[in-house]
Amino acid sequence: MKNNIILIGFMGTGKTSIGKILATKLGCAFIDLDQKIEADNKMSIPKIFEKYGETHFRELERQAVKEVVKRHGIVIATGGGTIKDAENLRLLKENGVVICLTADIDEILSRTSTKGERPVLDNKNESHGDRRLAIEKLLEERKQFYDQADYKVDTKNWSPLQIIEDICQYLNR
Repeated sequence: MKNNIILIGFMGTGKTSIGKILATKLGCAFIDLDQKIEADNKMSIPKIFEKYGETHFRELERQAVKEVVKRHGIVIATGGGTIKDAENLRLLKENGVVICLTADIDEILSRTSTKGERPVLDNKNESHGDRRLAIEKLLEERKQFYDQADYKVDTKNWSPLQIIEDICQYLNR
């Protein structure tokens, strides 16, 4: 088996919550890439976007990916757009099993309804005036990257424990 388990997927699909439980079940460390970026920069991601813009944030994200993939035996939850960067995707795939968590648009809309916490979605929402349309556009832009995962799990109709069980069954194959 590859060194790490990497969770990718759109915002609101459960990467952080599932990642924490999975890491506990497997007895390994958990790293949330967005939380690492916030801790390293002593600033929230919305503040980084506001102060420095998305391009700067994506550079910080690239640095964080390069750093975390050097570790072994960890569960990593990525940000929703981390895998849009070809180098990030290559490093993640080389250093772990990539699992994509999915959910339908209604579920994502429900889970991401708080504005101010998701700068990419909030910015798209402002430019289009429709959060559903913003989610649709972002999902379409990212589909080709999410499709490169080793395995996919729909998180809508399963409990976290069922999702963990499904992932573990996949990993043990």
